Amino acid sequence: MSRGSRRRGGHGGGEEGESGERWLLTYSDMITLLLALFVVLFSISSVNVSKFVSLQESLKAAFSGSILSGGSSILQTGADSSNKNSPNNTEIPALMPLNPTIAKPGTQGSGTSSASQAQIDALMKEAQDSSQENSEFLALEQRLNSYARAHGFSNQVKAQIKQQGLVITVLTDNLLFSSGSDTLEPASYPLMNEIATLIHLDTENHPVAVEGYTDNVPIDTAQFPNNWSLSSGRADVVLQYLLSRGVNTSSRQLSEEGYGDQDPVASNAVPAGQARNRRVEIVFQRKYPSPNSGA
Repeated sequence: MSRGSRRRGGHGGGEEGESGERWLLTYSDMITLLLALFVVLFSISSVNVSKFVSLQESLKAAFSGSILSGGSSILQTGADSSNKNSPNNTEIPALMPLNPTIAKPGTQGSGTSSASQAQIDALMKEAQDSSQENSEFLALEQRLNSYARAHGFSNQVKAQIKQQGLVITVLTDNLLFSSGSDTLEPASYPLMNEIATLIHLDTENHPVAVEGYTDNVPIDTAQFPNNWSLSSGRADVVLQYLLSRGVNTSSRQLSEEGYGDQDPVASNAVPAGQARNRRVEIVFQRKYPSPNSGA
């Protein structure tokens, strides 16, 4: 009886041990699945070098034209090799030359001419010079616009990068000239000095053009018989002032031009538009084509 009791006790303890260790089966199954997953991932990530080389050689042979060079096994299928109409002796050229050539400048190759390396280098240098030019214009633009804001006349003075170059627009009213006059107002001297400084900072020595504009209100005085002469006189006065501030004519090209009312930027039908048209523009002209405008 005592052994029977011990055996039953031992059997009961085995059931408790089995129920307590069942998690090991689930854990081992999970580990096995993870191992299988890693093996699959490793097999996917591994490259069969020999098969890859074979594929590379096959593609190279396919595109080199050797397969289409008149293989007799394809051309003679279903036909007698002695048949005079059999095209097995006709050589089929490759789809593309193995060593394409670039035509020299001035010569024609396959109906088209290719640019030489010198031409490509010239285009790249031109693009680099244009980018550098825009960077310099941007620095000058930011300096002048900051100066205008700091001195309270940002509504009358503005620098902008345009197709023709860096354009500094100055409205004449209450700043440069009085009505019908080409005499610089003393209030404009600090601004003119700043513009002269910008010209000195222009290390590329861009050509500078001073352009005068008016509105469409007729003028007929002893000094200015028309708007054309007024705009020319104002442009000349501005240029002369810049020259007096040390702008060097030997290192850069300077010019002045009067356009009268021929190029308005606003409607002359209203006073506000007329005021915008009465202006002087100082243009730093481009040396290199603008990449954005294609000029």
